[in-house]
Amino acid sequence: MYSRWIGNKLLLVVLLSIFAHADDVADAPAPDGIRQGGTLSKDQNAPAIPGVLTPKKKPVRNYPDQPPTIPHTIRNYQITTNFNQCLSCHSRARSPLTGATMVSITHYQDRDLQSLAAVSPRRYFCLQCHVPQHDVDPATGSDFEGMEVILQREIAE
Repeated sequence: MYSRWIGNKLLLVVLLSIFAHADDVADAPAPDGIRQGGTLSKDQNAPAIPGVLTPKKKPVRNYPDQPPTIPHTIRNYQITTNFNQCLSCHSRARSPLTGATMVSITHYQDRDLQSLAAVSPRRYFCLQCHVPQHDVDPATGSDFEGMEVILQREIAE
Protein backbone atom coordinates (compact mmCIF):
# COMPACT_ATOMS: atom_id res chain seq x y z
CA MET A 1 0.00 0.00 0.00
CA TYR A 2 2.81 2.39 0.93
CA SER A 3 4.71 1.65 -2.33
CA ARG A 4 1.61 2.42 -4.40
CA TRP A 5 1.25 5.78 -2.58
CA ILE A 6 4.91 6.60 -3.29
CA GLY A 7 4.49 5.54 -6.94
CA ASN A 8 1.43 7.76 -7.39
CA LYS A 9 3.23 10.74 -5.83
CA LEU A 10 6.25 10.17 -8.07
CA LEU A 11 4.03 9.96 -11.17
CA LEU A 12 2.29 13.19 -10.17
CA VAL A 13 5.63 14.99 -9.75
CA VAL A 14 6.82 13.76 -13.17
CA LEU A 15 3.62 14.84 -14.91
CA LEU A 16 3.66 18.27 -13.27
CA SER A 17 7.26 18.83 -14.32
CA ILE A 18 6.42 17.84 -17.90
CA PHE A 19 3.50 20.28 -18.07
CA ALA A 20 5.60 23.03 -16.46
CA HIS A 21 8.17 22.73 -19.29
CA ALA A 22 5.69 22.11 -22.11
CA ASP A 23 6.38 25.47 -23.78
CA ASP A 24 10.11 24.68 -23.88
CA VAL A 25 9.56 21.66 -26.13
CA ALA A 26 6.86 23.17 -28.36
CA ASP A 27 9.36 24.08 -31.08
CA ALA A 28 11.43 20.92 -30.74
CA PRO A 29 11.08 18.36 -33.51
CA ALA A 30 8.84 15.37 -32.97
CA PRO A 31 10.47 12.02 -32.17
CA ASP A 32 10.69 11.11 -35.85
CA GLY A 33 12.60 14.34 -36.57
CA ILE A 34 10.31 15.31 -39.44
CA ARG A 35 7.12 16.70 -37.98
CA GLN A 36 6.95 19.71 -35.69
CA GLY A 37 7.01 18.75 -32.01
CA GLY A 38 4.90 20.12 -29.23
CA THR A 39 2.42 18.83 -26.74
CA LEU A 40 -1.08 17.51 -26.98
CA SER A 41 -2.38 20.43 -24.96
CA LYS A 42 -1.10 23.06 -27.44
CA ASP A 43 -2.98 23.80 -30.66
CA GLN A 44 -0.86 23.86 -33.81
CA ASN A 45 -1.80 25.51 -37.07
CA ALA A 46 -2.22 23.12 -39.97
CA PRO A 47 0.44 23.47 -42.65
CA ALA A 48 -0.55 25.09 -45.93
CA ILE A 49 -1.75 22.72 -48.63
CA PRO A 50 1.07 22.52 -51.18
CA GLY A 51 0.49 23.12 -54.85
CA VAL A 52 0.70 20.31 -57.39
CA LEU A 53 3.71 20.32 -59.69
CA THR A 54 2.75 20.42 -63.35
CA PRO A 55 5.86 19.49 -65.34
CA LYS A 56 6.36 20.89 -68.84
CA LYS A 57 7.84 17.57 -70.04
CA LYS A 58 7.09 14.04 -68.93
CA PRO A 59 9.29 13.23 -65.94
CA VAL A 60 11.93 10.55 -66.41
CA ARG A 61 11.04 7.31 -64.69
CA ASN A 62 13.59 5.90 -62.27
CA TYR A 63 13.04 2.20 -62.93
CA PRO A 64 11.25 -0.03 -65.48
CA ASP A 65 7.49 -0.29 -65.03
CA GLN A 66 7.42 2.68 -62.64
CA PRO A 67 3.89 4.09 -62.70
CA PRO A 68 3.86 7.62 -64.13
CA THR A 69 2.97 10.44 -61.77
CA ILE A 70 -0.20 12.48 -62.18
CA PRO A 71 0.77 15.87 -63.67
CA HIS A 72 -2.32 17.77 -62.50
CA THR A 73 -4.40 18.30 -59.41
CA ILE A 74 -6.90 15.60 -58.52
CA ARG A 75 -8.51 17.45 -55.65
CA ASN A 76 -12.21 16.49 -55.36
CA TYR A 77 -11.87 13.74 -57.97
CA GLN A 78 -14.36 10.97 -57.44
CA ILE A 79 -13.24 7.36 -57.65
CA THR A 80 -15.77 4.86 -56.35
CA THR A 81 -16.76 1.34 -57.32
CA ASN A 82 -19.35 2.85 -59.68
CA PHE A 83 -17.47 5.84 -61.13
CA ASN A 84 -13.87 6.75 -61.89
CA GLN A 85 -13.43 10.40 -62.88
CA CYS A 86 -9.92 9.72 -64.25
CA LEU A 87 -11.42 7.54 -66.98
CA SER A 88 -13.62 10.40 -68.16
CA CYS A 89 -10.44 11.73 -69.85
CA HIS A 90 -7.95 8.86 -69.88
CA SER A 91 -10.07 5.91 -71.08
CA ARG A 92 -9.48 4.33 -74.48
CA ALA A 93 -12.63 5.94 -75.91
CA ARG A 94 -12.19 9.44 -74.40
CA SER A 95 -8.45 10.08 -74.70
CA PRO A 96 -8.54 11.01 -78.42
CA LEU A 97 -11.24 13.59 -77.66
CA THR A 98 -9.62 15.06 -74.55
CA GLY A 99 -5.96 14.87 -75.57
CA ALA A 100 -5.13 13.09 -72.30
CA THR A 101 -2.75 10.16 -72.27
CA MET A 102 -4.63 6.89 -72.58
CA VAL A 103 -4.17 4.47 -69.70
CA SER A 104 -1.79 1.65 -70.55
CA ILE A 105 -3.15 -1.32 -72.44
CA THR A 106 -2.08 -3.42 -69.44
CA HIS A 107 -4.95 -1.80 -67.52
CA TYR A 108 -7.32 -3.55 -69.94
CA GLN A 109 -5.97 -7.03 -69.13
CA ASP A 110 -6.94 -9.44 -66.41
CA ARG A 111 -4.39 -11.35 -64.34
CA ASP A 112 -4.19 -14.02 -67.06
CA LEU A 113 -3.32 -11.31 -69.63
CA GLN A 114 -6.66 -11.72 -71.40
CA SER A 115 -7.91 -8.50 -73.03
CA LEU A 116 -10.99 -6.88 -71.54
CA ALA A 117 -13.45 -4.33 -72.93
CA ALA A 118 -13.14 -2.12 -69.84
CA VAL A 119 -10.43 -1.33 -67.32
CA SER A 120 -9.63 -4.33 -65.16
CA PRO A 121 -11.08 -4.15 -61.64
CA ARG A 122 -7.59 -4.62 -60.19
CA ARG A 123 -6.39 -1.53 -62.10
CA TYR A 124 -9.51 0.58 -61.55
CA PHE A 125 -8.39 2.57 -58.47
CA CYS A 126 -5.69 4.76 -59.98
CA LEU A 127 -4.26 6.08 -56.72
CA GLN A 128 -3.02 2.63 -55.77
CA CYS A 129 -0.06 3.30 -58.07
CA HIS A 130 -0.28 6.83 -59.49
CA VAL A 131 0.22 9.93 -57.34
CA PRO A 132 0.49 13.67 -58.01
CA GLN A 133 3.76 15.40 -57.14
CA HIS A 134 3.57 18.38 -54.80
CA ASP A 135 5.75 21.47 -54.54
CA VAL A 136 7.36 20.70 -51.17
CA ASP A 137 10.87 20.28 -49.86
CA PRO A 138 11.74 16.64 -49.21
CA ALA A 139 11.25 15.56 -45.61
CA THR A 140 14.48 13.57 -45.70
CA GLY A 141 17.47 13.31 -47.97
CA SER A 142 17.83 10.59 -50.55
CA ASP A 143 20.81 8.85 -52.07
CA PHE A 144 18.70 7.09 -54.70
CA GLU A 145 20.44 6.52 -58.02
CA GLY A 146 18.66 5.49 -61.19
CA MET A 147 19.53 2.29 -63.03
CA GLU A 148 21.47 4.16 -65.70
CA VAL A 149 23.86 5.62 -63.12
CA ILE A 150 24.45 2.22 -61.52
CA LEU A 151 24.98 0.51 -64.87
CA GLN A 152 27.39 3.21 -66.03
CA ARG A 153 29.39 2.83 -62.81
CA GLU A 154 29.58 -0.94 -63.26
CA ILE A 155 30.72 -0.55 -66.87
CA ALA A 156 33.41 1.92 -65.83
CA GLU A 157 34.80 -0.44 -63.18
